[in-house]
Amino acid sequence: MSLETLERETLAQVDAAADEAALEAVRVAALGKKGTISEQMKGLGAMSPDERKNFGAALNLLKDKVTEAIATRKASLADKALNERLARETVDVTLPVRGEGRGTIHPVNQVWEEIVQIFGDLGFAVAEGPHIEDDFHNFDALNMPPEHPARQEHDTFYFNEKPDGSRLVLRTHTSPVQIRTMKTQAPPIRIIAPGRTFRSDSDMTHTPMFNQVEGLVIDETTHMGHLKWVLHEFCKAFFEVNEVRMRFRASHFPFTEPSMEVDIQCSWKDGQVKIGEGDSWLEILGSGMVHPNVMKASGLDPAKVQGFAFGMGIDRVAMLKYGIPDLRAFFDSDLRWLRHYGFRSLNVPTLAGGLS
Repeated sequence: MSLETLERETLAQVDAAADEAALEAVRVAALGKKGTISEQMKGLGAMSPDERKNFGAALNLLKDKVTEAIATRKASLADKALNERLARETVDVTLPVRGEGRGTIHPVNQVWEEIVQIFGDLGFAVAEGPHIEDDFHNFDALNMPPEHPARQEHDTFYFNEKPDGSRLVLRTHTSPVQIRTMKTQAPPIRIIAPGRTFRSDSDMTHTPMFNQVEGLVIDETTHMGHLKWVLHEFCKAFFEVNEVRMRFRASHFPFTEPSMEVDIQCSWKDGQVKIGEGDSWLEILGSGMVHPNVMKASGLDPAKVQGFAFGMGIDRVAMLKYGIPDLRAFFDSDLRWLRHYGFRSLNVPTLAGGLS
């Protein structure tokens, strides 16, 4: 068979291939080890040098033409298959959605985004870290001595002991993210660390897994006045009130000094709490100035830099803001509860458009 005839027939087979499987069969039949074009190579040894040169060049040109034709046809078939799939899977978005099938955003997810929006507007970045931590990041670097109650089995989830005697732990707070940030990022630092945390506790206001957000600011001039202003601005924005009174009570946390519990002004009426009015107080978070020992453990010099930290439960403030009575219901996977307390998927919280 002449090369012209072989080229014509092979290209016709390429054009006639109905799908990628048929095209692959054509390729193997023409360019495979025993293909029609590959077989032509066997005759080169019996030719004279001039004939071999001319025939070899023509044969290589044929192989290039067939290879290019196969690639072009393959792309065309892929486009055709994609268009057919898109046409087959088209959804008419103009059709109304049935009410019982409407999905909603979980209150924790909604409040999480609200918190990120508020602190993002205040200049905070979002930092993340692993759920499984070691003793150093979860306890030692946070100025918790070996005998601290938080290290006990009844309060913390530990993994099996390693050959060296150490044990990993499910993080009990997002404070390890602060340690990791201070060890890898030079001041000034301004972050929040939202995430899941784990403690061995369960009742109406406690669950073994819960969501927490902590904030950290480190620089050369930050002081407690900045901490109070940040928390005041957050509470006004989060609870969507024009003014709110806050009360700072002395407390103790190993990782801050001085340490403060923060209460917010509220009123209780008909079983509901209203923020920004009344004569009652409600504790919402803990805060304080970062302890010098924490600075040293993170590789920073407490004589040169200082800062503040705070932390609150995302689930708790979600209960408070949206009137959810039982924390355990957050994890029951009850669609009736989620439809009642959930948010529409397009109701994205923004400061400009309103958080809730």
